[in-house]
Amino acid sequence: MIRIGFSEDIHRLEDTSSKPLILGGVKIPFEKGLIAHSDGDCLFHALAEALLGSLALGDLGTFFPDTDPKYESYDSELILIDVLNMVKARNYRINNVDINIVLEKPKLKDYILKIRTNVSRVLNLPLERVSIKAQTNEKLDSLGENKAVKATAIVLIESED
Repeated sequence: MIRIGFSEDIHRLEDTSSKPLILGGVKIPFEKGLIAHSDGDCLFHALAEALLGSLALGDLGTFFPDTDPKYESYDSELILIDVLNMVKARNYRINNVDINIVLEKPKLKDYILKIRTNVSRVLNLPLERVSIKAQTNEKLDSLGENKAVKATAIVLIESED
């Protein structure tokens, strides 16, 4: 059986944040940081939630509530690993992932391969099955005004049976 999951996640960017800008587990040098309960890695959040959605298990808040102090400043890679284990426990494997990042600044072209490589490592997928794209929002709304970053993820999983 083949299943598809989709999700998106958005986090505010602020000059005064003590948290860095992290996307796909890669720290991106920038004067603004993410505002979030966890480390704010919206790419890993969108990917993990898309995997949950592909299995009709609900959203991230169901398993990793922002009201739980355990998840304060939590490494989002660990969230993704926990969700990946849920996928495996149900006898599914990931075929491929496609992720889009919307961010006005900084430009991500120098980081895309590093992010892809890291996502590939975490998911144990060949690099050619991990697509990461970046775009701006043409200076429109909070994304275009560089007040937020958003990631959108779609995944295809297949039953191993």
